[in-house]
Amino acid sequence: MLDGRLSLTTPEGVRLLLTPAGPYLRAGAWALDFALWVIFMVGVRAVLPFSKLFDGLFLLLLFLSYWGYPIVCEVLWHGQTLGKRAAGIAVLRADGLPVRVRESALRNLLLVADFMPMFYLSGLACMLIDPRFRRLGDIVAGTQVVHVEKPRKRRPAVAAEPLALPFALSLAEQRTLADLFEREHGLPAERMDELGTLAAPLTGCEGGASIERMRRYAAGLAH
Repeated sequence: MLDGRLSLTTPEGVRLLLTPAGPYLRAGAWALDFALWVIFMVGVRAVLPFSKLFDGLFLLLLFLSYWGYPIVCEVLWHGQTLGKRAAGIAVLRADGLPVRVRESALRNLLLVADFMPMFYLSGLACMLIDPRFRRLGDIVAGTQVVHVEKPRKRRPAVAAEPLALPFALSLAEQRTLADLFEREHGLPAERMDELGTLAAPLTGCEGGASIERMRRYAAGLAH
């Protein structure tokens, strides 16, 4: 854990920073999924004729839909059911990779254990104790429920006449330069001038003049 976030490295060497989802959001997602399932089953019962055959089919559908819905959704929809999607959370494997049928089936079947002794008391207690907010099913299945990070909207390219850099910058330094002007609208003018002065070794000037030169450098990077 790093500042409340999980720092994971995939087998491909990609570093992931994930934020575990707490009990409140997970309970809301479960409640929405359960409500949708109840509405669906009530609708099915309303259209099916009353007979022993259809009563049996209804009970079979009741069982399959209750256990199958979350498994199918989590495997096909990137770890999300409708409730999880509405709550902005998703299920991943402990290593940050998408869940497969095995993990999803195991974590959902173990809802029975999390339900005991009454209304998910064991699952709630486990989430409150575990630093990653995992319930029993997650621990056994090796899964983790996390917040889905929304992609940050890119701002338009810097409006300035492009200017070549006086010397090569690393990718991290180029990213920092571009980020400065993406966040410029949220920084006071005094802070921007201060940053411009700190960048004097790069621009050869200070304050606002330095900022304007960096703006041209950033425009050059966009090209």
